[in-house]
Amino acid sequence: MTWRIEFDPAAAKELRKLGAMPAQRIVEFLSTRIAKLDDPRSFGEALKGRFGELWKYRIGDYRLIVDIQDKVLLILVVRVGHRREIYKR
Repeated sequence: MTWRIEFDPAAAKELRKLGAMPAQRIVEFLSTRIAKLDDPRSFGEALKGRFGELWKYRIGDYRLIVDIQDKVLLILVVRVGHRREIYKR
């Protein structure tokens, strides 16, 4: 089972701002490690509080906040950013 990965327009903008190397590392992580999993929740961690139903993945100092949509096999990347800034908005 392969999951489709999409970026919210705001997340795509955040990804472009990171620079070429971190962005490449993040996209590679998603395509090689997460998209091929049977259950993307077997990797990462559930969020609490106001981010309730969302999931996070850690790639070095960067974090991805994603919405996993089981019915359509979609992982929607909602936020991309450095660990010290990602949870502030």
